[in-house]
Amino acid sequence: MEIFKYMETYDYEQLVFCQDKTSGLKAIIAIHDTTLGPALGGTRMWNYASEEEAIEDALRLAKGMTYKNAAAGLNLGGGKTVIIGDPLKDKNEEMFRAFGRFIQGLNGRYITAEDVGTTVADMDLIHEETNYVTGISEAFGSSGNPSPVTAYGVYVGMKAAAKEAFGSDSLEGKTVAVQGVGNVAYTLCEFLHKEGAKLVVADINQKSVDRAVEAFGAVQVGVDEIYSQDVDIFAPCALGAIVNDNTIPQFKAKVIAGSANNQLKDTTHGDLIHEMGIVYAPDYVINSGGVINVADELYGYNHDRAMKRVAGIYNKIERIFEISKRDGIPTYVAADRLAEERIARVSKSRSQFLQNGKHILNGR
Repeated sequence: MEIFKYMETYDYEQLVFCQDKTSGLKAIIAIHDTTLGPALGGTRMWNYASEEEAIEDALRLAKGMTYKNAAAGLNLGGGKTVIIGDPLKDKNEEMFRAFGRFIQGLNGRYITAEDVGTTVADMDLIHEETNYVTGISEAFGSSGNPSPVTAYGVYVGMKAAAKEAFGSDSLEGKTVAVQGVGNVAYTLCEFLHKEGAKLVVADINQKSVDRAVEAFGAVQVGVDEIYSQDVDIFAPCALGAIVNDNTIPQFKAKVIAGSANNQLKDTTHGDLIHEMGIVYAPDYVINSGGVINVADELYGYNHDRAMKRVAGIYNKIERIFEISKRDGIPTYVAADRLAEERIARVSKSRSQFLQNGKHILNGR
């Protein structure tokens, strides 16, 4: 992998390699774009097969955070960290404290948070060395469990998608197939049930299914049967790449809106469901409630303020549909365009400001 060529092609700003012999820390911080503000993105710990695989993952995830933060309306850029190691065996206090010192050394260019393989306890250890971390324990002023907030964002985004598909954002009487009933999806089911939606659920964990059936009167189907249900809305809330060649012919839903990441296996699948007239709420926009919530910690966490911003996901999804129709493009492309247009506006404004400043100085 030609790292500098890759960074130049996709406009990455910085790649930082962090090593601490005592703790065994091997971490890679990727900063993609800081036009809108400091880069915010979580720390993932994974037992990568190679260093190159870890680098590629950090770069890919950092760019994704640029788009997610920009589309969410946050004054934050995109970054990500990967730590090479087995999260079940290789963690120790010294590792995360050493990593915190590396973050501190970036002097605010990068702010981290919890991600796959890391926990609130790990963030607390990082917090011992730096304030540039979110998702810490509530005792330190954190926003706490992000799942209910993420679920609320998916709920309001789903209502916006329903309005686009059915002419009304009411979910009363609508049937929603929920794939995966984990923490986020369970709370989403609670919102849907309260509004009078009918639920069809599937999960590999039978206990999760039983809980939803008992609490919300949901109908259980097999994990391979969830795609073909005769429903109004399909809500992917578990695996990625679930919109693919095998599942698309099975869909009867008019809307796809859920919390899972990377729902499209490939961009061609986004094109295909667009041609079929399925209303797709792009995943990194509709599931951005969590990052909006933790970002509020940077201002001194206020739950009401955070929830008000999360409610704005409704308008973001509406705006994506407007761009899709304006430019004749699928909604996943429209989401990227929403993010890119915002970054371009801020970049242009900043350049103009600097240019005016030079004129003033030259005029003295």
